[in-house]
Amino acid sequence: MSTTTTTLPAARDASVVKLSHPTRWITAAVLLVLAAMMANALVTNQRFGWSQVGHYFFSSQILGGLKRTLFLTAVAMIIGVVLGTILAVMRMSENPVARTTAGLYIWFFRGTPLLVQLIFWYNLSALYPRLSVGIPFGPEFAGFTTNEILTVWLAAILGLGLNEAAYMCEIIRAGLLSVDQGQRSAALALGMRESLLFRRVVWPQSLRVIVPPVGNQVIGMLKFTSLVSVIALPELLYSAQLIYQQNFQTIPLLMVACIWYLLVTSVLSVAQHYIERHYGRGTNLNTGPSMAANLLAALRARARQAGDGVS
Repeated sequence: MSTTTTTLPAARDASVVKLSHPTRWITAAVLLVLAAMMANALVTNQRFGWSQVGHYFFSSQILGGLKRTLFLTAVAMIIGVVLGTILAVMRMSENPVARTTAGLYIWFFRGTPLLVQLIFWYNLSALYPRLSVGIPFGPEFAGFTTNEILTVWLAAILGLGLNEAAYMCEIIRAGLLSVDQGQRSAALALGMRESLLFRRVVWPQSLRVIVPPVGNQVIGMLKFTSLVSVIALPELLYSAQLIYQQNFQTIPLLMVACIWYLLVTSVLSVAQHYIERHYGRGTNLNTGPSMAANLLAALRARARQAGDGVS
């Protein structure tokens, strides 16, 4: 009795047919047409005044406003980070007074617009014409006129910094809570003080969670400094406004300010990328081949050896 053996064709020559995606090509074509139209408008529209943009781009008044913008950004972020850390610790405290105080601070400064806060600080002399230093409900040691102390610079710094602290508090608190509670318990069991525990264990590990949103806050603060133009502080935007109020070149001067904002935010974005990569070392799960990949590679090698032995 004979047995017929049927040999199946090899599947290695089978070709994979890719699915067509016409909507992708249509979307890409529409976007390319829109980009070409925008580029053409930027080049051909003489009202942009590119010659005036180049003329005022490095002017002393614009560069001075840029320096003030960078200074306000740095000082406001320092105040925000320091005060935000204190508020975050207060929010996590077991002391109900400290916890409630921090909650009320966040409620007020996040619940009112930053522009209103800036105007309020600028006009604080209408509410308190005189400020004094002394014992609460007792004699005062020194007194000052509010307008002498609360300059436009101080009003801008207070408005930006105190508002930023309310947002930084929640960011830092989220980072502190991301640290495993078991590490805290182990450190306390070893006799580590609370202050040393915070500096050596909690804070370094929380930075990998805190750094990404803080980078976004820095970029946002750079742009929020333009709000101080309402209190006549000559930062970048207000410096451009002072120029176009004299020569009526509104669009070219606004383009100068926009380009400078884009350049600085691009530099900050690159710096944020490298800082995030530094603090994220050791957390990427794809840094090396996985166990499944190693197993698959071993099986392929064994199959090749078996094929060589048969042939």
